[in-house]
Amino acid sequence: MQTELSKELGVEHAIFGFTPFPAVAAAISRAGGFGVLGAVRYTDPTDLERDLDWIEANVDGRPYGLDVVMPAKKVEGVSEADVEAMIPEGHRRFVEDTLAKYGVPELAEGEASGWRITGWMEQVARGQLDVAFDYPIRLLANALGSPPADVVRRAHDRGVLVAALAGSARHARKHAEAGIDIVVAQGYEAGGHTGEIASMVLTPEVIDAVGPLPVLAAGGIGSGQQVAAALSLGAQGVWLGSVWLTVTEADMHSPAVTRKLLAAGSGDTVRSRALTGKPARQLRTEWTDAWDDPDGPGTLPMPLQGLLVADAVSRIQKYEVEPLLGTPVGQIVGRMNSERSVQEVFDDLTRGFEHAVDRINRIAGRGEEA
Repeated sequence: MQTELSKELGVEHAIFGFTPFPAVAAAISRAGGFGVLGAVRYTDPTDLERDLDWIEANVDGRPYGLDVVMPAKKVEGVSEADVEAMIPEGHRRFVEDTLAKYGVPELAEGEASGWRITGWMEQVARGQLDVAFDYPIRLLANALGSPPADVVRRAHDRGVLVAALAGSARHARKHAEAGIDIVVAQGYEAGGHTGEIASMVLTPEVIDAVGPLPVLAAGGIGSGQQVAAALSLGAQGVWLGSVWLTVTEADMHSPAVTRKLLAAGSGDTVRSRALTGKPARQLRTEWTDAWDDPDGPGTLPMPLQGLLVADAVSRIQKYEVEPLLGTPVGQIVGRMNSERSVQEVFDDLTRGFEHAVDRINRIAGRGEEA
């Protein structure tokens, strides 16, 4: 499963694996793919430094990258406290009333929230980059459009390729104009923040829009047959995220979440603003239903929603309140029905890819020659 891009990066398979878990990122790279560590949860740069040290020691010299959440436009002089002050009291009451309805206990006195999406704030992301650029990362990906121009220049000065996610051909063209090296065409089926166009439609549209820039296909991909389909559409590789959530190397900290993922079907996700304020595909739960109920107060825009629900999500996760317990995940969750190692996932992907290529060769009348 090699392409020009995978050869340029020195990886055996054109499979880019996004994950918040350092052990999974390292295992993806060791298996012949390209591991990409999600940095949004690293509000303390020393924690990121610790985990990049670990990856560097466990990746066997293979290449890897980092994914940040960074707005293209800079907002000066706005602190987290300033943003928190914008949250209406009615929304705070709704959160507490919903938690009380399900009997969710309080955190212990003095215990800080372990779930706080602040990586979207530019100063946090820049602190992450100050750490990351001291390591031999080969790729910097941004999940909120093109990163600021000075960040792109800084990456290029270090020989680091820059990727950005796009949910439409219009977004992809803006990335190309901003000097991005790789566009990730993320379809509607994907987990986390995603747009409204399905990957089978989106991928060729983006390829046509930004060629000859390399494009990675993302959204709903979890089999070798789908990898073959993406490459046949002209993608230079695939970007997989959800499929790694149930691998044995993942540290979910919640057996209940893993059980729910393994039991879920492809119809058990929903695009909801409940988590961050932007549409994000996640497991459908009674928490997402509460926020999507037209009789409720409605969600706040990003980043207010993420700050509003941070402590609530921590409480739900700590006490494993199953009706409310969820996680971002794509529609591929319907195929994630057993715990496997990263290497086993790669073995399945390569077998499926070979079968798909053989099938196409037979259809094209080249079976015996192949």
